[in-house]
Amino acid sequence: MKKSYKIEVDCANCANLMEGAAKGVEGVQDCVVNYMTLKMSVEFADGADPADVMQKVSRACKRIEPDCEIYI
Repeated sequence: MKKSYKIEVDCANCANLMEGAAKGVEGVQDCVVNYMTLKMSVEFADGADPADVMQKVSRACKRIEPDCEIYI
């Protein structure tokens, strides 16, 4: 399953770091963060609960960029 989320991030480098952090979360098969459109596309692993996984993604991204926001 693939879903898109609106995000707030201050710079392209932070967006790139958020993408890497999200890819490391269990349940995320792939993630692409587009700084220009301020969107995060997440492909979830089979059987993963998107709501649960996105809470973990949000925590992982906030460790990288405390000011970032993912609108779940």
